[in-house]
Formats: sequence, structure tokens, C-alpha cells
Amino acid sequence: MSSKRSHHDMGGEPAGKVEPTEHDYAEWERRVDAMVQLLRLDKRMTVDELRKNIEAIGPDAYDKMTYYERWIHSIAQTLIQRGVISIEELGRKIADVEARSDKGEI
Repeated sequence: MSSKRSHHDMGGEPAGKVEPTEHDYAEWERRVDAMVQLLRLDKRMTVDELRKNIEAIGPDAYDKMTYYERWIHSIAQTLIQRGVISIEELGRKIADVEARSDKGEI
């Protein structure tokens, strides 16, 4: 029986040597991590939903996103799927944040 791998599934594929390194996380990355933990505690998101929505990202987008960009995409998708927020609400909030950023308020 043969199964097709998803784009993200690289297990067993040659990838070269892994160089473990430590790095400082940007503030937004810390916030995304905290958001996932809080959503899990409040039972608004599961680890399985986080993983499922990351794995559903198309290959081109997946390759262009960083680790935490994939997480924030997955959070948004999960909250939309659960009806916690609407696409319209998310769009309005993104526009609000972009406007504040353009004014140097963020």
C-alpha cells in the first residue's frame, strides 16, 4: 500500500546535517506561542487542529512562511473554522493593525 506524502512531511528524506542553534525569539513570536498556549488552556484550540491547519498550507506558501508564521496562520484558520471569529472580523483587525503600524503606533 502506497501513501502520498504531504509537502511538509520530510521525515526520512535526505536533508544534510542538522546544526542545533539557540536564538532569541522576536516579541511577536513569543506572543504567538503564548496565544497557542492560552487557546489550548481555554479549549478553543487543540494541538491536532494546530498541526492540521499547518499541514493544509499549500507548498508554495508553506515554503515562504517561517515557523511562527505557520502557527499564526493555523490559529486564524482554527478560530474561523470554530466560529470564534469571522473572516470579516479578522480582515478588519488586520487592517486596523496595519493602519497603526503605518502611523508608527506599533
